[in-house]
Amino acid sequence: MSNKTVGGAIVPELFRFSLYKANQGRMVRQVTFFGVAILAAFGCITLSNGPLMGNGRALQVGLPFVLWLLTAWVAFRAVNFAAFADFLISVESELARVTWPARTEVVQATVVVISTMVFLGAFLYLIDVVWTVLFKLIRFKDF
Repeated sequence: MSNKTVGGAIVPELFRFSLYKANQGRMVRQVTFFGVAILAAFGCITLSNGPLMGNGRALQVGLPFVLWLLTAWVAFRAVNFAAFADFLISVESELARVTWPARTEVVQATVVVISTMVFLGAFLYLIDVVWTVLFKLIRFKDF
């Protein structure tokens, strides 16, 4: 695919107001949009409280807000761009086919992971103590 074809399809898409297959993949598209919008909001807050801190209040608040609005619009249009929307629609259909574990399975797996991490941490701590004692016995430097 040439750059002209890709750019020619994306630029007009940014200025559309219609929704592509509006009733399909709705949940995944909304979550994707809100995820991008929230990430952009955090980035704009960081910009406002960081590099723009010493500037006037209008620039410190206005520029990040305009950038956030622009990013939110691009995210909204991206989830309605045909190729990406079709991907998100297929993601939602695949999520419907997933066999999700029961609550008891999740709790059991969580207990196994946490207990393994605690055991591993205790084991590594004991190994550290043993090596520290050995290095002190042989008077190794910095111990």
